[in-house]
Amino acid sequence: MRKLFFFVLFAVSILAVQAQKFAYIDTEYILKNIPEYKDAQKQLDDYSKQWQQQIDRKYQEIDKMYQDFEAEEILLTESMKNKRREEILKREEEARKFKQEKFGVDGELFKKRKELIKPIQEKIYKAVQETANIGRYSIIFDKASRGLTMVYTNPKYDKSDDILRRMGYKPGEEQRR
Repeated sequence: MRKLFFFVLFAVSILAVQAQKFAYIDTEYILKNIPEYKDAQKQLDDYSKQWQQQIDRKYQEIDKMYQDFEAEEILLTESMKNKRREEILKREEEARKFKQEKFGVDGELFKKRKELIKPIQEKIYKAVQETANIGRYSIIFDKASRGLTMVYTNPKYDKSDDILRRMGYKPGEEQRR
């Protein structure tokens, strides 16, 4: 009787595992085949090149100012030297600020990327959700990302609240992502 019980338990657990379906996608491949993404990427590259050229010009001007200063330094009074140094430092700070405005964490390139790429990402996610629902997939992974990234998960398999309860915590105090 005991063997029969374990056999039934084993069979049920195998069926439960087999009931969950998994799939994967390759977002790099998907993006390469979306014309809107290629257009958006080209726009971002164009912005990036344009801003980088402006930054390069600013630093070339600063280098020229510094070379001129070094060449004329022995002829300048102390107040003129200080004034030139201040001007060079001011220009360097302006160039750094410009670079940060364009390429920084919240810079224009980041905002443009969000503006142009986010709608495409949302379309992909919606298609993944539809595919998961139609194919009854529990989890869909992305093979293009580094590490193990789940693009879609069926919420009924989320056991986070159970884990919190088992650990003695009250679930639901923090909002889910």
